Amino acid sequence: MSGVPINPSTEDITPMAVTLHSTRFGALEVPHEAVVEFPCGLIGLGGTRYALLARSEESAFLWLHSMDDPDLAIPLTNPWRFFNEYEVELSDEEAARIGIDETDQTSVYVTVRAAASLEEFSANLRAPILIADGRGHQVINQAPDAPVRAPLFGGLTESTQAA
Repeated sequence: MSGVPINPSTEDITPMAVTLHSTRFGALEVPHEAVVEFPCGLIGLGGTRYALLARSEESAFLWLHSMDDPDLAIPLTNPWRFFNEYEVELSDEEAARIGIDETDQTSVYVTVRAAASLEEFSANLRAPILIADGRGHQVINQAPDAPVRAPLFGGLTESTQAA
């Protein structure tokens, strides 16, 4: 498990890693670039500093782990891995408030609700997490087709029944 750099620096000076204490993963050295500051926090959660953790850059899922609470880690995914037509719509006021002006420089993640079976896993497409320049914001997506619980593996049921 390692931290995922948000926007790796090309400078020769590398900031020091920080230690993340996790009840799930133990003590981890996390690159400074993987730490995200959420100035307005996250909906329903405490703290403002989190780290993005992934096994590899190709991982379908990663963790947003609180730097302050060793028990708090939220699974995330890139929504376009599962929802090709996904769109994030923000009002101009919301985009200005959070300071996002270049969508190419913004990473988008959605929270994942794990379940006992893959068919029950879901993603929250209504409240994506946008990250740019080490700052994160959870926003309310104004797109009409952005449910709170979109099935991640909904096609599995149809595929297994057809087989």
